[in-house]
Amino acid sequence: MASTASAEPIGAAPALRRLYVIRFVFAAAWAALLLLSGSELTAEAKLLLFLYPAFDVAAAVVDARSARAAGPVKGLYANMAASVLAAIGVAVASTSGVADVLRVWGAWAVVSGLVQLLVGVARRSMGGQWAMILSGGISVLAGATFIRSAAQDNPSLATLAGYATLGGIFFLVSAIRLSRSTPTR
Repeated sequence: MASTASAEPIGAAPALRRLYVIRFVFAAAWAALLLLSGSELTAEAKLLLFLYPAFDVAAAVVDARSARAAGPVKGLYANMAASVLAAIGVAVASTSGVADVLRVWGAWAVVSGLVQLLVGVARRSMGGQWAMILSGGISVLAGATFIRSAAQDNPSLATLAGYATLGGIFFLVSAIRLSRSTPTR
């Protein structure tokens, strides 16, 4: 007979796997739409820039609900707070220009990357988390790069599409690895 403690991570794994696949699809679609919107801060681009961190909030809420039984979710709450602030910050920054958007996005990428790294480390026993740990570390570095690139002449939003695409790929890899490392009942 399996203990409740060992059954809880297994029960959370299918929900987490589905969430990771949804996050991959969203990130890929979002990146394509951002690239199609061009380099100007049009109304469409501003909406997309707001939607990404807003979607991250929703994903963290779903993640926290499914993971509550499997362990602590403080990191997910920290991610929700950072993403809410990022959505508001990006909305405000988008009225000033691409450089300000990159600064806000960069700060968010650093904070959310650290959180993702720590949550991935805490979830190691579930399996499939090495991609989340690596993604969190890369997010921290990418965030610093966004902040630095904001000071360049003619900064571009295109780097954000690459960031979202890479992050989405890490979510997909983690979903695949999670399904391989999680025993079925």
